[in-house]
Amino acid sequence: MTTTASRPEVLRYTAFSTDPAGGNPAGVVLDARALDDGEMLAVAADLGYSESAFLTGPPEGLDDTEGRVGPEGLDAPEGLDGPEGRTYRIRYFSPKAEVPFCGHATVAAAVALAERLGPGPLLFATQAGPVPVDVTAEDDGTVRATLTSVEPYVEEVADADLAEALAALDWPAADLDPAFPPRIAYAGARHLVLAAATRARLADLAYDFARLEALMHRLDLTTVQLVWRESPTLFHVRDPFPVGGVVEDPATGAAAAAFGGYARELGLVPEDAVLTLRQGEDLGRPGELTVALRAGDPRVRVSGAGVRIG
Repeated sequence: MTTTASRPEVLRYTAFSTDPAGGNPAGVVLDARALDDGEMLAVAADLGYSESAFLTGPPEGLDDTEGRVGPEGLDAPEGLDGPEGRTYRIRYFSPKAEVPFCGHATVAAAVALAERLGPGPLLFATQAGPVPVDVTAEDDGTVRATLTSVEPYVEEVADADLAEALAALDWPAADLDPAFPPRIAYAGARHLVLAAATRARLADLAYDFARLEALMHRLDLTTVQLVWRESPTLFHVRDPFPVGGVVEDPATGAAAAAFGGYARELGLVPEDAVLTLRQGEDLGRPGELTVALRAGDPRVRVSGAGVRIG
């Protein structure tokens, strides 16, 4: 998997689209054992994608049909087994920093592995916890990955922090949808969820990069999840990502998982539901994310297609 003895091969995949020009591109290094943290960051910065994924062998105990141990000593959910030969530690880097979890790079890495190992279950040990992924190949050749998030949570956002976020975005408070209260939502990474009252408000995004970045660092946010509800199960979303060094993330699986947990927690969707999130249209990179909620299971499933670039 290496192009030279010292430089691992860097693959390029897009996630949440079957078109290489759509969705969200990610770098994927399937064997990152030779890279230290600085070198991983340098690869991600050189690519310039919102995130890249770096894989190594599994942590002790995770690649074991009897194992129940997650990364960093965390207990894996009951019944979670690491498939032998299909379990990996995965790390994610933006051009500016490491992030604890990234959905689109998870999908990209899973599709890349499936092309080499075949479809089936995978298990990724992330900094946020163990993330199972199931990869399927459809009759038309489309490869689709479904990740299962760590357990989500939702917390209040302080009035002053909300006011600062709106000021950075240049959004009047009156442009928010009152049916969707602002919250910080987590399903592996933290995201501030703000709902626009209209599609026009969502489409008009020109924000103060430095000001929003400073707030996001203070609140430990990965993106701001901006949403507009078209129908009971169809949402349009955008994700400013200044802390990663890019203006906007084209398709954000981690934020989709967090939004699913948020929408269920606040009773905005049924406990058992399938949601469609459309993202990237305003950037010219349309993608589609499927968010599945299951009654009795707090975790969120996010699905999407992936394809190699070039």
